[in-house]
Amino acid sequence: MADAGARALRFVAARCAGDPLDPSLRITLNFHPDRTLPALVADGVYVSQFVTGTSNGGLTAYPGGDRWRWERRMFGGAYDDAPPHARPVYGALNFRRDPYGAAPRFGSAHLRLNAAALHRATFCYPDSYLEPTDFGVAARMPLIALARAAAVADPLDDYVEAHVHGPVRLDRDIEAVVLDPSYMDSEIPPGLPVEWHPGFRLPVEELVRHADYRGRRHVDLGVALAVDGVLTPKLIGDAAGRHDPQDLKRVWHLLARFGRR
Repeated sequence: MADAGARALRFVAARCAGDPLDPSLRITLNFHPDRTLPALVADGVYVSQFVTGTSNGGLTAYPGGDRWRWERRMFGGAYDDAPPHARPVYGALNFRRDPYGAAPRFGSAHLRLNAAALHRATFCYPDSYLEPTDFGVAARMPLIALARAAAVADPLDDYVEAHVHGPVRLDRDIEAVVLDPSYMDSEIPPGLPVEWHPGFRLPVEELVRHADYRGRRHVDLGVALAVDGVLTPKLIGDAAGRHDPQDLKRVWHLLARFGRR
């Protein structure tokens, strides 16, 4: 691990207390496979939005931006002078052992990292954009109790954020790539340890009941993308390039919130 990551871990560890993390838990990195999986296979490394310039959340990963400022606060300035590739990647701790991954808000697929990744990760609750004051590391983890006790209005917000310091490599750090069944007929790069979760499927008759969640315009877009009256993750992925990414993100939120099998 680079010096910046080691400094960040020490900084966070000094600010938290609690019992050690259950070593059987896993960090998951949720993502949309259409744009992320080809790059992951080609490069062998999962990288942060400081490198890609894309995100399933906010787009503020640049010097002086909100994401840069949040990391400066969380990690004591450890990454202020670090190059983009040295920055941590974001996921969540799957303390609920959810087959869809710990934070489906950020994508229908996820990487399940191995146990070793726990020891080079830091954690916060709630999400870092809320500038939390509660942190954890594998040796001192107070956050699961906080998350279980919280009254979260939206299930998509129910996660303990994780930051993995040091490169996340396909050949070393990943137990499995877990995909939605709507991609089962797609070409999957050979050599990947692939698993399948139960799937997201949202009939349009259910979709139209939730215009108050992300707005009527995004419900209408979801209806337009559906095939045979059903919306799936792959249909949203196939629409990339034809619709505004932020609109597709909100359609995905509808599917992730109301389309679990």
